[in-house]
Amino acid sequence: MKLKYENIINKMTLEEKALMMSGKNTWETKDYPEYEIPSMTMSDGPHGIRRQAGAGDHLGLNASIPATCFPTAAAVANSWDEQLGEQIGEALADEAITMGVNVILGPGLNIKRSPLCGRNFEYFSEDPYLSGKMAAAYIRGIQSKGIASCPKHFAANSQELRRMANDSIVDERTFREIYTTGFEIAVKEGKAKAIMSAYNEINGVYANENSHLLQEILKDEWGFDGCVISDWGGSNDHALGVKNGSHLEMPGTGKSGMKDIVDAVKAGTLKEETLDQRLDELLTLIFDTHKTQSGINNKFDVEKHHELARKAAEESIVLLKNDNNILPLKKGKKIAVIGDFAKTPRYQGAGSSLVNPAKAPECIIDEISKAELDIVAYEQGYVRNRKPDSNLIKRAVEAAKKADVVIIFAGLDEISESEGLDRKSMDMPQGQKALIDEITTVTQNVVVVLSAGSPIEMPWSAYVSAIVHGYLGGQAGASAMVNVLTGKVSPSGKLNETYPYYYKDTPAYNYYPSKERNSEYREALYVGYRYYSTVGKKIRFPFGYGLSYTTFEYSNFSVNEDGIIFAVKNTGNMRATEIAQLYIGKKSDTVFRPVRELKGFKRVTLNPGEQQFVSIPFDDKAFRFYDVRTNSWEIETGTYDIMIGKNADEMVLHDELWIEGTVDSGCYKWEEFEPYFEGKIRNIDDDMFQKLYGRNIPDGSWSGKIDMNDAVCQLYYGKGIFGRLFCHTLKGLLKISEWQGKPNLNLLFNYNMPIRGYAKMTGGFVTMEMARALTDMANGHRIKGTARLIKAAIKRN
Repeated sequence: MKLKYENIINKMTLEEKALMMSGKNTWETKDYPEYEIPSMTMSDGPHGIRRQAGAGDHLGLNASIPATCFPTAAAVANSWDEQLGEQIGEALADEAITMGVNVILGPGLNIKRSPLCGRNFEYFSEDPYLSGKMAAAYIRGIQSKGIASCPKHFAANSQELRRMANDSIVDERTFREIYTTGFEIAVKEGKAKAIMSAYNEINGVYANENSHLLQEILKDEWGFDGCVISDWGGSNDHALGVKNGSHLEMPGTGKSGMKDIVDAVKAGTLKEETLDQRLDELLTLIFDTHKTQSGINNKFDVEKHHELARKAAEESIVLLKNDNNILPLKKGKKIAVIGDFAKTPRYQGAGSSLVNPAKAPECIIDEISKAELDIVAYEQGYVRNRKPDSNLIKRAVEAAKKADVVIIFAGLDEISESEGLDRKSMDMPQGQKALIDEITTVTQNVVVVLSAGSPIEMPWSAYVSAIVHGYLGGQAGASAMVNVLTGKVSPSGKLNETYPYYYKDTPAYNYYPSKERNSEYREALYVGYRYYSTVGKKIRFPFGYGLSYTTFEYSNFSVNEDGIIFAVKNTGNMRATEIAQLYIGKKSDTVFRPVRELKGFKRVTLNPGEQQFVSIPFDDKAFRFYDVRTNSWEIETGTYDIMIGKNADEMVLHDELWIEGTVDSGCYKWEEFEPYFEGKIRNIDDDMFQKLYGRNIPDGSWSGKIDMNDAVCQLYYGKGIFGRLFCHTLKGLLKISEWQGKPNLNLLFNYNMPIRGYAKMTGGFVTMEMARALTDMANGHRIKGTARLIKAAIKRN
């Protein structure tokens, strides 16, 4: 294959080429002025650009340039609005250009396998189709401005605990249908120019050096011609990564990464032609994303982007309950506002996505005072990360007695969900639950407004009149919420994930997080609503659920081989938007499936009394399943159930369609895989999972011997006293940060990082040989390890 930049590459030495495959520093690539190769700048930016003005760090410890803080992906996914996603993407790109950013690291579209993943607020959905469609929209918007989007984290990245020392054990069908389909849509429909590989291993091979993932699927099957960038510190064997489809190791590792590649080329384990091909693809990204950077402005329209952030928040708000039409709030009603979140909003998550807002985040107290309401009181009600405060609760109860309607602002606090930290339960903080319990003893005219990036248990839901979920609504989330509460905007959001009654009801309950090194995906395809709908499990709120201030009627359903047509009518008295959802299922004795799966959706905005006909075409994902016999996508011949639902549990239109497929039957026998056919996957034993997995289940137990890919949190298994002391010290410090109510990202990163991560995250200060020495010390070889460490440090200098 002819190289696009062959004339440049031919002038470069092996060392120069190898050096370009690692970052120059935390956020930039290596530049070569003598070859007119500029440096390419990357920035976190799933819901706002985090371009650091001073010294760069991956954790967001240092301040970043002010940027618009849009609602997080978990919020915007509730809008099911691809056009909105494109608009946000365009705005993100506009801001990135003013800051000299070439690549936006996002969006994030990992599947929400469990509600406890601490980073779920950054991800779109439990469903790969919705995730992929929303991600593709963001990507199109970002790349319309000439810069690159880098969707992440590819793939099967489902937990924060030991995220860099974790092996996702997942069968091929589940991997393809659930955990890579969203990325497929992002690549094929969004035309992503870059993609970020995940920290974890997939079936024993790190994602950043996984040829099946990066070469066979991403490049050969999907036609991806962009660049694979490692997650920060996620490169294990850099030369193997380059060989198998990865391009850029981030952040910079000094000359360590260069040495790995040079040694591999000289040893013959990495062909120089392969290195040249990877470099050519990297140069294409660098040069292409610099075309937009000439003549950049140093300002963006702060007010216009703030308005877009408000629009995004409005479309993302979900009305979960509204007994007796207590909402929208009526003029003249006496309102008590309760809850610390009303004064100090929780509007974004914590970690590498943390945005320094261009405008001060709005707060409910200020915004609700502008509405035509009689606000009789505000009370704090709780301390967000503490036990119930009886004095605060007592004052809140007294305020509630004076009001016609009480609005309680509650949800998850900052320590509850963060990068590097999985949640311990689906509970809300105790102080907030106690507050709601006490107020509902004096009145049921209670509206609970939630701020959280992932599902929570709601044992109090039966005792309140309304529940409104704003997720993490960004810097303009407060005015958006007031607009919905007062009826200026009719809520149209629908949940991107299921809300079970209790965490113990979730399909991955017995398998999440990992069992020591292995994270076994024994629930297979049955993630989220796919499980609940199949087994008929009672849940609090289904996937795709959301109420409105009006009502909608569905009719005139027509199905043919190309797609469906139906009518939606607004039967209420307020202009509003409905999100119609297409689900498809099939009964089969040879292919186990969920009872229904999302295969399309359409937003419809209607005036009172207005009716529209809506069409949704079938695409290439409508009927397919991944056949492990042929290692390809196939369609089973037979009759399919075609359904239109208001949510995953409420089908309002139904028909059947015969499809002539590519195979007459599937690859499973009912009697051999009965639990999977019936969706009874809560207690899959080793024999059944091994049969599905198709190979021996690897032993992921910790033996007591530490290797370089074991996380720091595992050092207490080792024999080295300093390693155990370091581990215990980190645990103690993390307890302190938990008590303080704010996640310590530096501690969390270290706690979950493998020993070799120190060679990947210190800019060359620690080399791989030094990491091997530290591993010796962790295994109790103190003298040998210390000598090796000193020798490696001297050699480094």
